[in-house]
Amino acid sequence: MKRDQGVAIAIIGAIVLVGIIAVSFAARKMSSFLGADEKFGDQHLKTAVALVELHKIRYGRYPNALSDLRFVGEWDGIALNSVSYHANDAGTRYCIEVERGWIGKPRLQMPAEFWRGTGYDPSLCRQ
Repeated sequence: MKRDQGVAIAIIGAIVLVGIIAVSFAARKMSSFLGADEKFGDQHLKTAVALVELHKIRYGRYPNALSDLRFVGEWDGIALNSVSYHANDAGTRYCIEVERGWIGKPRLQMPAEFWRGTGYDPSLCRQ
């Protein structure tokens, strides 16, 4: 009976060890997924802002909707479909927010300097 108990304890110990390793691996992978959301989200934001600001230079006003942008590349659609965009009626100000990074919604904090010289207006964002 003692031998059976020893084997059972060894098996339980091995299962617990494998579980700990699996949880550690999953946590590490999850953190890399979260990092990917921020990286992709950052790229989506910067691409969309660049296209919106280029539209303003070319046409004298910000687009009413992202679908109004012209001369976008095939890959730009990934970024444009990952953000929300709201412009004021005059086409002089806008808000743009990232809704999706790689899988989920990233938490991005852009420095104020990033927005300097753009028409970004956080009051236009729909909370």
